[in-house]
Amino acid sequence: MDYHAKKFTELMTKEFFEIVKLRITVFVVEQNCPYQEVDDADEQAWHTWLQEGSEIVGYTRIIDKGDTVTFGRVLINPVYRGKKLGNKLLEETLKVIKDNYPERPIIIGAQAHLTNFYGAFGFEEISEVYLEDDIPHVDMRKS
Repeated sequence: MDYHAKKFTELMTKEFFEIVKLRITVFVVEQNCPYQEVDDADEQAWHTWLQEGSEIVGYTRIIDKGDTVTFGRVLINPVYRGKKLGNKLLEETLKVIKDNYPERPIIIGAQAHLTNFYGAFGFEEISEVYLEDDIPHVDMRKS
């Protein structure tokens, strides 16, 4: 299984197409959440993904916020779920952040049911639960 991390300008058209297809499958269709899935942040982001053959297994995007860094759109392809690949994906994502944004705190908006998952990587809750697109979220921080 390969891991890739590319800035938007480094992506091949086919790579971005496959990424967007999978993001829409998970975040719009599966979660029944109509929203603007592709946004201006995509142009500024690092796009990272696990790949098996020609198939995207998992994905994240990393965004420089100036004093902090964030990542989001974290997903595992439905076909590959239940294999603990989220751990590998997050480990690799955190390496990219450490290499490119050393010493910066990471603040994420996590779906509330994933606080234990992110907590295992050193993230701590820093907000109350709030709704984003009708899905409970909580802000979390890793220093």
